[in-house]
Amino acid sequence: MRNVLVSGGSRGLGLASVLRLADSGYRVIALARAPSDALRAAMESRPERIVFTACDLADTAAIGPRVGEVRKTYGPLYGLVNNAGLGTGGLLSMMRDTDIEMLLRVNTLAPLVLTKHVLRSMMSAGAGRIVNMSSIVATHGAKGLCAYAATKAALEGLTRSLAREVGPLGITVNAVAPGFVDTTLTEALGEAARERIVRRSALRRMAEPADIAQAVDYLLSDAARNITGVTLTVDAGNTA
Repeated sequence: MRNVLVSGGSRGLGLASVLRLADSGYRVIALARAPSDALRAAMESRPERIVFTACDLADTAAIGPRVGEVRKTYGPLYGLVNNAGLGTGGLLSMMRDTDIEMLLRVNTLAPLVLTKHVLRSMMSAGAGRIVNMSSIVATHGAKGLCAYAATKAALEGLTRSLAREVGPLGITVNAVAPGFVDTTLTEALGEAARERIVRRSALRRMAEPADIAQAVDYLLSDAARNITGVTLTVDAGNTA
């Protein structure tokens, strides 16, 4: 059974990816600070497919030892989904330095460190899949999301460069860039804002968490063995 580690796997897009990958036959290790009620329920219904490991990604010094413990408990890691991240917004001129620093630490530094340690397992096996969770704001921008967009653009740079670095070893590295997704987060925008998003989307709807999870599943699968260094946009045509 192939092991896949999903950071931020307790809720949102991470949890949707955990569920999808478990249904596709992987053993999924959900990494987060604490399990959500939804993740606990999923673990109870799929005890052989979904497990949890606790890690605060803001504490980058703890990442290496945690990955070592996961490998010792479950064996080699075939896949990594760098999904965990903060969505802190605000005008750059008004943001606190501490908020900017935390965004960079969790959204950029932590995935780099996590990838570094997971890669060692993949390199030993001569195979592996890495999927980084980006965003359409990495390339299209959005007012009030300068710092967040910078962290996601960094992940896309990592994706392209690492694909070149580890491709000869049989490891693929790709990214998924969601647009506005139909979640409780976008519900908070209000009906008028959601309608504007839908109107400017080619398909006149928003993507759903399951759509993002399916993209992640595909990039981890053998069907995507010749796809690497790319960013797959899933936004119902919002940026078309």
